[in-house]
Amino acid sequence: MRLCREGAYLYTLTLTDIATGWTECFALLHRSQKAVVHALEVARQLLPFAMLGLDSDNGSEFINTEMFAYCQREKITFTRGRAYKKNDQCFVEHKNGAVVRELVGYDRFEGERAYRQLAEVYRAVRLYVNFFQPSMKLLTKRRDGSSVYRKYDAAQTPLQRLLATETPSAPARAHLLEVVTALDPVGLLRQIETLQDALWKLAVLRGATPASSSEVTEDSAVRFNPQVCVPAASRIVNEGEIPLQPVLLEIAGQPQRRKYRRTTKKREPRNYRTRLDPFSEVNGELLEWVKADPGRTAKSMFVELQQRYPAHYPDIQLRTLQRRVREWRGEMLIEFNDQWLLEDLNKGTILPKGLRGVRINDATEKPQPQPASEKEKEEITSVQKI
Repeated sequence: MRLCREGAYLYTLTLTDIATGWTECFALLHRSQKAVVHALEVARQLLPFAMLGLDSDNGSEFINTEMFAYCQREKITFTRGRAYKKNDQCFVEHKNGAVVRELVGYDRFEGERAYRQLAEVYRAVRLYVNFFQPSMKLLTKRRDGSSVYRKYDAAQTPLQRLLATETPSAPARAHLLEVVTALDPVGLLRQIETLQDALWKLAVLRGATPASSSEVTEDSAVRFNPQVCVPAASRIVNEGEIPLQPVLLEIAGQPQRRKYRRTTKKREPRNYRTRLDPFSEVNGELLEWVKADPGRTAKSMFVELQQRYPAHYPDIQLRTLQRRVREWRGEMLIEFNDQWLLEDLNKGTILPKGLRGVRINDATEKPQPQPASEKEKEEITSVQKI
């Protein structure tokens, strides 16, 4: 029996500009055409440039009459990706992984309270990603056989790429420079961590239920306060395409660990086979070849097998034989080392005597040479005669 959980989980609408990498994320309480159109209307007020075109995937939340009518009314060129071609939305999918999944996580969120908190997270994330998070853009890609060579440009933030163009107007350009100069990235990052902790507390885990709608109030969510990220000596005017209105900031308490970082099951070594052994009938013969000539290569043995048993061993099985011969050689080497070590100890091998040194008490005193024995004198005399 399959158990279904009541209630719809939250969604994220991600908008990415291909030229600059500017990214806007919006929390959606329901994946409906009205919610998407409303988020697009908010995005047009936040973007520091005009939205001239929109390219979406083939979901029903985008392909509908209301979205088409909205784009026609606002003179926005509306296109969609090709069917069964997921890579057409590669720019958005990259931001879904680098921004949404990296900062929000993989937990399930439900209800209006989580929706409000997720919206506050994205308010802070948009400033951090677009103003302080650099990225590299792919310039060229060349394939040479099985190798692929890619060339990237210098790492830049979306704001830097935007200011390098002539798209923003003079007032918008001045406002963007004023905002990025006044913001403190460390304070902004701390606020993001506080908002993340408040969001993760609302995650719906297995067997748990989300908070009821009666518990949700207007100020129940931990709010993002941009003024905390701006030093008191450099308060900026709250005007322009990126508004920074002060709001209430509640204390979220001690930071919590990300809920989706759970301990994974320890992987045990695989001691079973997923397919039949192709060399099961000739294993004994192959092992005798290795024992008779350990230096013989696995490829030469494989060629001989193909000659003895035509159409039984295709070339693709050479790698399997190479791994098996390597294991056999390792076992033979260990057995050889253990054998000679035991034999050496049993025979009582006589170790060479250690070096003998003469300790000098006085630095000026030199060691006196020892007189040669009769045997040493005879050896020296015989060497001189030779």
